[in-house]
Amino acid sequence: MDVAAAIEARRAYRSLDPAEITRELVGDLARHAGLAASCFNKQPWRFVFVHDRETLGKMPGALKKGNEWARRASMMVAVCTKRELDCAMKDGREYALFDTGMAAAHLILRAVELGLVAHPIAGYEPEEVRSLLGIPDDMTVITLIMVGRHAADIKPELAEAWQVTAEKERPERLPLEKYAFHNRYQT
Repeated sequence: MDVAAAIEARRAYRSLDPAEITRELVGDLARHAGLAASCFNKQPWRFVFVHDRETLGKMPGALKKGNEWARRASMMVAVCTKRELDCAMKDGREYALFDTGMAAAHLILRAVELGLVAHPIAGYEPEEVRSLLGIPDDMTVITLIMVGRHAADIKPELAEAWQVTAEKERPERLPLEKYAFHNRYQT
């Protein structure tokens, strides 16, 4: 699979079946994430790969309503950073967030290439995630990525109609003219 095919195949599926999680898989995903570009090569990303049954079993308590489907994930990846790990931009931009986002995208696309679903979510309690995973208080938990295999059937946790619809067809994307401009921003 080439990069364009992985981008086209990537979907935020919620109906998950189990996937085998091995140290080799975690190492592969981490290595590919670590190849992302970063400002002055500071590599500000930190990932906590949660796949042992005991810890994974505690994670649903940190999830917000609507993310019950995530309990079926075979692995959850906490994506973290802090400003001090990356370029300190004098104008206040938190560049570490951009670099870490690129690394997370590499991880997600590699997972897709391997036939997995890697669905990032924002619906969780950061303090609870920090506590459960021993993440220092000064780290920003940017996202949790749910990893599994795409299930052929719609799982019962997808009770909301929009979730079922999104499982069957890719949600509509903005037309190019709404977000891609030539030479000058347009409203």
